[in-house]
Amino acid sequence: MRRPRRHFKALLAASALSLGATGCTYNEELGRNQFLLGGGDMSQAGQAAWNDIKAEQKVSTDPRYTERLNRVAPRIIRAAGGNPAEWEYLVFEDPTLNAFALPGGKVGIHTGIMDIMQNDAQLAAVVGHEIAHVNYNHSAERSSQGLLAQLGLIGAQIGLGSRCSGTAAQQQACQQNSGQLAQALGVGAMYGLILPYSRKHELEADAGGVRYMAAAGYDAHEALRFWQNMASASEGQERPPEFASTHPATETRIAALQEEVAQIYGEGGAPARSSAAPQAPAGPVPTNAQPSGRVQGTSALPQGRD
Repeated sequence: MRRPRRHFKALLAASALSLGATGCTYNEELGRNQFLLGGGDMSQAGQAAWNDIKAEQKVSTDPRYTERLNRVAPRIIRAAGGNPAEWEYLVFEDPTLNAFALPGGKVGIHTGIMDIMQNDAQLAAVVGHEIAHVNYNHSAERSSQGLLAQLGLIGAQIGLGSRCSGTAAQQQACQQNSGQLAQALGVGAMYGLILPYSRKHELEADAGGVRYMAAAGYDAHEALRFWQNMASASEGQERPPEFASTHPATETRIAALQEEVAQIYGEGGAPARSSAAPQAPAGPVPTNAQPSGRVQGTSALPQGRD
């Protein structure tokens, strides 16, 4: 049902109030200011998106995937300053080379990307990357920038069409403005969840991810090897894997990671300490493994989050 045009101003005012304070917030871990609307809390939007994903995609119960994720994720979460009990991390049965994170402590890994991981440390690189996106409020930052631009554009369109009436063309213009505004207000909180991260965000998440994995005791050099695996796995494909399609070029990413790893380990280049995590056999997880039972050890849903 279409919203009457007379409610546009009220909707804009309500959206401004719901967004809350607007301004720059200093992120100590990033060492820079971030422009965030409403304090940057997108936990509710993240939970809603997570519920939708779980309803639409099959969660893997194959222990060859889930046990590896359940070994790695808690260590990375702790290294990143979090509590594993406040995160949920799952493997989804999907052959695409993809992984994702959502505000509120949600991490999803596709079986396709796990198949090219040779050890726990390479999974740690991906999990660390995704957790860094959450800790750095990248979704909220992207959402704030995009939603502000959208509302400004729509507001200008509404102002130009505020007197539209009579002709079919004018009525159509008003209806289009109404639909755009409703979309901006209704999906605004989700905007940062679907908009690709910027190149800057991706490089920041790469750097944070290798720091997290090194702090957890994994060899950060495996992040470099993982991205080399990704490059090999995507050769000959018409479209790059979703996980890599919005990311920097492999050469750029590896060069930046090499610099970060060098800073972590110094001139010697050796890991500060070896991984204490039990390692699965090297090589990809067999794709013909049969699921058995429910996922064990997966962290509980976040408690007390808005």
